[in-house]
Amino acid sequence: MLFLTLKTFSDTGGIEKVCRIAGKVFHELSEEKSDNFLLCSLHDAHTVSTEPYIPKRKFRAFDGNRFRFVWQAVLKGIRSKTVVISHINLALPALIIKSLAPRTRIIVLAHGIEVWDKLEGIKKKLLEKADRVVAVSNFTRNKIDADNHIREATVINNCIDPFLRPPSTERNLVRKKIGFRSDDLVLLTVSRISSKEKNKNYDKVLVALQKVRQQLPNLRYLFVGKYEEQEKKRLDELTGTLGLSDAVHFTGYIPDSELPSYYNTADLYVMPSKKEGFGITFIEAMYYGLPVLGGKSDGSADALMNGKLGVLVDPERQEEITTGIAKILSNPDSFKPDRALLMEHFGYDAYKSKWRNELNLVLRCTE
Repeated sequence: MLFLTLKTFSDTGGIEKVCRIAGKVFHELSEEKSDNFLLCSLHDAHTVSTEPYIPKRKFRAFDGNRFRFVWQAVLKGIRSKTVVISHINLALPALIIKSLAPRTRIIVLAHGIEVWDKLEGIKKKLLEKADRVVAVSNFTRNKIDADNHIREATVINNCIDPFLRPPSTERNLVRKKIGFRSDDLVLLTVSRISSKEKNKNYDKVLVALQKVRQQLPNLRYLFVGKYEEQEKKRLDELTGTLGLSDAVHFTGYIPDSELPSYYNTADLYVMPSKKEGFGITFIEAMYYGLPVLGGKSDGSADALMNGKLGVLVDPERQEEITTGIAKILSNPDSFKPDRALLMEHFGYDAYKSKWRNELNLVLRCTE
């Protein structure tokens, strides 16, 4: 099996997280059948660490050299039974492999916005030629069907990273660091802050914060994630206008290794987005025992199991967001996710089992 990615081990974004975990799955499933496995990454540097996900010998980095990446991907792909494409932007090597080796199974991962709009050229052709398109949520699958008329897409939801640190009862280390008190109630969002990420609806969370603080004056908002300076400036002005400057803290970039401490310090995870492909941070927050509030009109609905694991609101309606936050904070323990249900659907073993079944099905259908 060959797994082609844009970047896997040198960034902390959602797609990179998916690729790390999927790479581990594909390596282990290949080992079960005594098959070869290789992960090729276009933009990773050869110096990156691949442990504990896959052994370094199962990894090739191309330091952004597109020609060498495509050349090697094709050479290795035509000798592979199955090639998994992590992103639609890798359409070129995938189509060359399929044209030279028609019996090679091509599987395309579909995450979110990159496949939501009407595609053209080689991207559209890849969706048509692929043996399977695997979407991370029903929302993404439905968008692919509506915009590109690809009805054969299946859904495998993302999973919780098996290497996440266990939950901890220590809540005050981060609070002391950022100036929050031990008795504060803390809302948390983990996301990039940029003009392209406004669909996360953090503006509406700030408005809700102002309103809910009238009853809960110890309520604060912690925003974790790197930011564009211009967008951060806009949000600083908004928090000032709302009278929230002392109630909101933006951390900037936080390494993945430190994120557990921020989940542990919060009381409620909130991200009422309207264009989320899935929302890995939702299932991470629930892994750490947080109640969650998300939008019901995008992939967040899958992450919250249509309301079984958290509260879903209309992301366009400010009042629903405000009321939802207040309702959860009135009795947070009653809104904590069912951990057994969470792990049953989003645990690593469940994810691996779904991929085993999917790969076996693709192989049978193309024999």
